[in-house]
Amino acid sequence: MGDYMKPLTVFDLVHDGLSLLEMELAAVIESEAEIMTDIGLHLLRAGGKRLRPALYFLCAKAGTYNLTKIMPVAVAIELIHMATLVHDDVLDNASTRRSIITANACWGNNTAVLAGDYLFAKAFSLVSNRDNNIALNLLTREICDICEGEIIQIRDNFNVDQHEKDYLVRINKKTAGFIAVSCQLGALAAGLSEADVKALYNYGYAVGMAFQITDDILDVTASSEKLGKPAGNDLKQGILTLPVLYALGKSSRGAELRTLITAGDNMTEDNLKRCIDIIHDTDAVEYSYQKVAEYLASARNSLPKSVDCKIGHALLQVADFIGLRQY
Repeated sequence: MGDYMKPLTVFDLVHDGLSLLEMELAAVIESEAEIMTDIGLHLLRAGGKRLRPALYFLCAKAGTYNLTKIMPVAVAIELIHMATLVHDDVLDNASTRRSIITANACWGNNTAVLAGDYLFAKAFSLVSNRDNNIALNLLTREICDICEGEIIQIRDNFNVDQHEKDYLVRINKKTAGFIAVSCQLGALAAGLSEADVKALYNYGYAVGMAFQITDDILDVTASSEKLGKPAGNDLKQGILTLPVLYALGKSSRGAELRTLITAGDNMTEDNLKRCIDIIHDTDAVEYSYQKVAEYLASARNSLPKSVDCKIGHALLQVADFIGLRQY
């Protein structure tokens, strides 16, 4: 990727895009219905990593970079992500996210669902009138995959007979695919070759898989203060992640863990702690981190050699951040 002087982070390189993104998001969520604007502003104030649009901007910088031209797709990407989080919180009956009260806890499930739908519609409106409909096709297909992933997750709640491959399919649909498409759209906006577009899609997929597995590890290792939401919440909701599935198959107390999980919604805080203790009595966390390392190695190896050294280094930093993150 050539020589470079001082490494720049992904956020340094796309600071201009992310700053404008915040302003565009605030403008696009405005509604004649005051409550809809209030919900949108509440979601914006909750913040977030803006990882997907950041990767989109970064990949777009690998070629011709016209910020004004590419901004609508970036806004659509973040609106779709915000909408999925709102709907996730309704499905999970969550009361906090990023240490901020959720929309459903503030305004109720019915209003929150409609707010999520509103954000989806706003995203579609931004890309539906573009000269090129590739972004619309990719984003609508991705929303279908996210919905399929959610339905699969609901179907398999508290199902102790799942396998690791089922889990990997689910997180691809729910998380990794969207991150991959964000990179793909950026590469397309940059006018890169078909091979480089595919390479950056593969990079995004591997980063996305590592990101979600890390998230699932933190659910059974991090404190509620660090997560900004209750620790062990996924397990309590019946969502069986990689560390849980590994412990079910490897722990000498596997039968006890199965019994605790299949109790379903009756899981108490004491039983949740017992579940987490069983997981930690195995090398489930170490095994899961090894999977993260494998995906991140794949991400690094996927980067096309033609990418400018500053862009390539920032993409490598994203992979490093995911491998080290604690929240």
